[in-house]
Amino acid sequence: MNTFCALIRDMWTSSDETERVLTTAPLKSMIQRLAPRFMGSQQQDAQEFLRYLLEGLHEDVNRVTSRPKPITTDIDDSMSASQKSMEAWKRFLRLENSKFVDLFVGQLKATLRCTVCGHESVTFDPFWDLSLPIPSRSGQVRLQACFDLFTKEEVLDGDEKPTCSKCQKRQKCTRSFSIQKFPRILVVHLKRFSTQERFVGKLNTTVDFSMNGLDLSPYSAGQTPCRYSLYGVANHSGTLLSGHYTAYCRHPYTAEWYEYNDSRVHVMDQRNVNSGKAYVLFFELAGSKHRSGSTHV
Repeated sequence: MNTFCALIRDMWTSSDETERVLTTAPLKSMIQRLAPRFMGSQQQDAQEFLRYLLEGLHEDVNRVTSRPKPITTDIDDSMSASQKSMEAWKRFLRLENSKFVDLFVGQLKATLRCTVCGHESVTFDPFWDLSLPIPSRSGQVRLQACFDLFTKEEVLDGDEKPTCSKCQKRQKCTRSFSIQKFPRILVVHLKRFSTQERFVGKLNTTVDFSMNGLDLSPYSAGQTPCRYSLYGVANHSGTLLSGHYTAYCRHPYTAEWYEYNDSRVHVMDQRNVNSGKAYVLFFELAGSKHRSGSTHV
């Protein structure tokens, strides 16, 4: 956390220099000490790195300094979905509670329905980001199509059969996801890389996303606000085996968009933000009050 804070301070320190390049080497060196898998200059996955970084920063500033005894009992099945959601969130915060949780963590609702007896089992789990499948290998699709595929009801049969809590045996079921609680910062990971037998490689499909006013209410299971504005994109160019990362980011004060490419930074045309290279998208909840130089991660 100290190394990360030093980098953020340097980024936001005013300087008389017209051009100033900041190195992230100290942060990378610190992370390499803690996670050797990120050593060297081999290509690493940006989403995996981001998750490790956020969870590591969270652990350093977790408000829970003394771990309470874990709750081993299941949430009462007689509760309403809303009550189950609140209880699951309460249990999560007993162990994980920080500024990073305030900003980045949402709650996912999973509904499992038995096709034999019709019984529905609902569970709620926290998420740091959403990994969305891309429904096409080429061309162009809307981001909403990725959300449609992510939340689409799927059939669990054969070896995937779960145990129905009412039938008390494995049954053919359906499963679907929706978003119960939206985070203030929504991180969307586009699943461009595949190692499945039918397709091994990278999807270069252009995913068309809204820059402002992205309405995710069709995927909401709760009543929380869910309209977002884009403020950052991590791009990947190249293949499954090798490539290069760049970033686009909107300045929180001037609203200008900048491209970050190693030591080169320049103002860019907003119309070029949406491309087939977009890999991780960063949205902020409309009307969010958290934006400031020190917290705009």
